[in-house]
Amino acid sequence: MNVNLGIWDKLSKLMVLLLFLVGLVAVFFWYLPLIQQNQRYRKQLLTLEAKHMEEERLGRQLRGAIDSVQNDPKTIERLAREKLGWGKTNEMVIRFESSTGPRR
Repeated sequence: MNVNLGIWDKLSKLMVLLLFLVGLVAVFFWYLPLIQQNQRYRKQLLTLEAKHMEEERLGRQLRGAIDSVQNDPKTIERLAREKLGWGKTNEMVIRFESSTGPRR
């Protein structure tokens, strides 16, 4: 036996579909702040990872400089010449004054 309920059958199916869609929208808005917080955390994580990579690069560079100062005599010689103005025996060292800033 097949009973035709007419429009009420279609309306009840439509109502169930609409209630389902309203439920999905409610769940979306319920989790929206969490989704936005997750996006902020991801952005912050990417920024921190970039800083970490930069610090790692700087650490490798400094470790290389320390190793060079500890193990390479030519580096020590170069630094003594540049920073301290030293020279070898019988070598003339010429110093130039900086033109920036007032003279005393």
